[in-house]
Order: sequence, then structure tokens, then C-alpha cells
Amino acid sequence: MDILEVINNLWLSSGFVKMDGPHFLMIGISCLLIYAAIGKKFEPLLLLPIAFGMLLANLPITNIMGAPHGSEPGGLFYYLYQGIDLNIYPPLIFLGVGAMTDFGPLLANPSSVLMGAGAQFGIFFAFSAAILMGFTPQEAASIGIIGGADGPTAIFLTSKLARHLLGPIAVAAYSYMALVPLIQPPIMKLLTTKEERTVKMGQLRQVKQIEKIIFPIVVTIIVVLMLPSVASLIGMLMLGNLFKESGVVGRLSDTAQNALINIITIFLGLAVGATAKAEVFLRKETLLIVALGMIAFCISTAAGVIIGKIMYKVTKGKINPLIGSAGVSAVPMAARVSQVVGQEADPSNFLLMHAMGPNVAGVIGSAVAAGILLTIFGVL
Repeated sequence: MDILEVINNLWLSSGFVKMDGPHFLMIGISCLLIYAAIGKKFEPLLLLPIAFGMLLANLPITNIMGAPHGSEPGGLFYYLYQGIDLNIYPPLIFLGVGAMTDFGPLLANPSSVLMGAGAQFGIFFAFSAAILMGFTPQEAASIGIIGGADGPTAIFLTSKLARHLLGPIAVAAYSYMALVPLIQPPIMKLLTTKEERTVKMGQLRQVKQIEKIIFPIVVTIIVVLMLPSVASLIGMLMLGNLFKESGVVGRLSDTAQNALINIITIFLGLAVGATAKAEVFLRKETLLIVALGMIAFCISTAAGVIIGKIMYKVTKGKINPLIGSAGVSAVPMAARVSQVVGQEADPSNFLLMHAMGPNVAGVIGSAVAAGILLTIFGVL
């Protein structure tokens, strides 16, 4: 075998031979997302593994997502993807989120539940729009849940109702979660006046430790009895919070909110990104799903702000409507955005803790919305 034949064989066995326009486009999109994660710092913990998984999956002939065949093992991402396919990752993410979450602001201001509930409106709007566009009820429910800006819940529901749409829905949900700081502020400013944005809210009451311990237990009992289909999500969320608030399992709490959630985030991000292969992602149906997801998320943000404006009027100016945008369940990103936009209007304004009330209510609200949709359109 001469050197030219060796070079020719190497070339024919390389991925360059299979590169085409769609793959180039997806690689370009993944590089753009990597830039957004690193250069613009748009939630890099989520966006960077998703973007790199997308990059690897769109390099031809890697077989990185390949299923086992005979005695041949599957690709790396095939096994990572099983955590999504078998609904393992979403509850474990919720365990970590619960361990990191302080429900104190919600308990101190129970009326913030209204903003968290109002921000779920986009889910049902997008569901209705998807039905009108010809999607099945199961597909429409999975598309609508993107509006909650809750990646684990979107994966959980879609894997049960419309598994064939899991890739585009997961990518859309996590992309919008990562782009919360870019998408929400224009909507918040459009719907509020300068006077409303400068409202300074009073000090929250001090929540007793016993309240924080009882809360996750009561919520678990009520929600799981009402919606058994979301027992794993709500149960893990509240268990994580109980780890945090009980004060007796510090090591478990630390593991849940640090090592465990970081590991699962890496696995989940890579597996989600790997689903965005050119042949799956660059289809009319997929692009329509992404567009509907964006509309759902924007309407959820707007609905939360509108509920906040109503509460501003009812309380005679004691509620800053900006915190209503945090009703989407992208925790704590959405609450931080409320803080940033509030401080743009008045640098001495501090809304973060007040925004955490609607934010954590939104986490529960999106899980409840998923449970309702799953109960109506799925099989327990």
C-alpha cells in the first residue's frame, strides 16, 4: 500500500467527506451558543455543555449517539441520554434545586403565589396555539410546557407524552432558560412605567424555622395526593429543601446542591445538546416548536408582570410589578433579572428577595401545570 492510498483511505474514513450544509449550519449554531456562554456569560453552566454536546453530535461519523448493535457498545451520549429517556435526571435536578432554594420569601409573602401562577399562562396559550396548528394534544402539551422556562419539567412531561419531540423541546426549554437575561428585560420595560419600576418594597417578615420545615412536607402531601403523576418531581424538590431546612443533614444538603447537581447538569446538558442533530433539528416542525416555545415564554413573562401590575394597583403602590416576571420557574435567573432591571431604574432598589417569592412559586407552578397536562392527556 503506497502513501497516496493511505492518505486516500484516511480521507475517505474521515468526517470531512460527510460534511454538508446542514451540519455546517448546526456547527455554526453550536459555536454561537458557546460564544454566548463564554463571551456573554448567558447562564454558562447550562449553555456551555448544551452547546458542546450539539457540536459533538453534528460532527459526522462520530457515532457518539449510536445505540448498541450486536456485540458493539453504544456511543457515550447514548448512555448519557438514558438519564433523560428514563426520567432520572429531572427529579435529581429538582433535588438539587430544592436544596438550594429558600422558600422563606414565599412564606413571608404568600400573595406572590398569584404571580407564580399567572406566569404559567403562557403554557396554556401555547398549548392552544399548537392544537390549532395541527399538533396532537400530547404534542401540544409538551410544547406548551416550554413556557414555564423549566427544563427538567419539560423533559419530564415530553418523555411521557411526546417522546419523539424530546430533542427539540429540551433544546428549546434549556436555551430559553439560559437566555432569560436577554429575553425578559424588554418585555418587563415595555409593560411597566418608570414609576412602577422604582417602587421599593418593604422588609419581608422573618420566617420561623418550623414554618420552613413544615412547608415542604405539607406541599408534598397536598400536591402528590392531587397530582400523583408528578410525585417524583415535587417529592425530590421538597426533599432537597427539607435537607436544607432541617439543619441535621448538612452533608446531604451540601452534596445535593453542589456535587450532585453539578454532575447531573453536565450529563443533562451534553445529552440535551446531542439531541440537536441536523437531520432532526432542521425541520419545519422543529422550528415551529422553537417559535411556539419562545411565544409561550414571552407570554408567561408578560402575564407575570401584568399580575404584578394588578397587585401594584390593589396594594396602592406597595408591590413592584417587575417581580412578577420572576414567576417563570427559571430559578434563580429570573429573580436576578428582576433585581437588575429594578436597579437600572433606581440603583438603591433591592428586589431580589421579593422576586424569589414568585420565582419559587413558579417552580411549583410549572410542576403542577405539567401534572395537570399529564393527568388529562397521559396515562399514569
